[in-house]
Amino acid sequence: MQVIKAKTAGFCFGVKRAVDTVYEQVRQNSGGKIYTYGPIIHNGEVVRDLEEKGVIVLNSREELEALENGTVIIRSHGVTKDIFDIMQKKNLKIIDATCPFVKKIHNIVQEHSAQGDRIVIIGDPGHPEVQGIFSRAGENAAVIQNAEEAESFFPKGNQKICIVSQTTFNYNKFKDLVEIISEKSYDVIVLNTICNATKERQTEAESIAESVDAMIVIGDKHSSNTQKLFEICRGACNNTYYIQTLDDLDLNQLGSVETVGITAGASTPNNIIEEVQNNVRIIF
Repeated sequence: MQVIKAKTAGFCFGVKRAVDTVYEQVRQNSGGKIYTYGPIIHNGEVVRDLEEKGVIVLNSREELEALENGTVIIRSHGVTKDIFDIMQKKNLKIIDATCPFVKKIHNIVQEHSAQGDRIVIIGDPGHPEVQGIFSRAGENAAVIQNAEEAESFFPKGNQKICIVSQTTFNYNKFKDLVEIISEKSYDVIVLNTICNATKERQTEAESIAESVDAMIVIGDKHSSNTQKLFEICRGACNNTYYIQTLDDLDLNQLGSVETVGITAGASTPNNIIEEVQNNVRIIF
């Protein structure tokens, strides 16, 4: 009987940096209010723990505009340009915990948009990271997340196309969509902005899923990168389970298997991963 845990499971650099930033502000704070614009990461357990320590999540522009003072921490996904502009105009202490890899994409799209290029962002249009990138990509930017949208995309005249990606997008899907779009124009620059940690995590998860009887993917239901891990693992192993915590796992389902793989999204704390791993080992 064997349990294989992915080495890349758990917090990535950008997430750890953002979470550590908030906890450090909690430790340093002497009575002032601490806010995050949106949940600092997509993990309910972490967000609830921070709320218990007094951190308040702002969920709308109206809530931000109503603030008169305090510390506002920008989450790892970043925020849209108009939200950032509001923060700067108010009497607030701003701490930017946007992942550096996301900030790099902001700079890329602003530079290429200023040069007159049309920006194509491959990713989920509803994800806060993509919304932040899109807000800096110029008037003619487009977001594409599937083959149907890529097929229906057409460049305008001789305009150069600059393609970037959401940092947590599925690498293989990114390549497929780039191929479709590239066939529509002779002047396309492709910048693979998928985070290396994301690609490594996806590659390792798929490799483990191909070699085990059952696969467990741990992460918040709102976590984009965890959803993509689940898709990849399910494609390689029929018995793949998506859970947020140990409470979501029916250990009886694993009673007849000989090997179990475990991976986790970039927003999943290590204590949750260890709890699942330890309890799975008990049944073997």
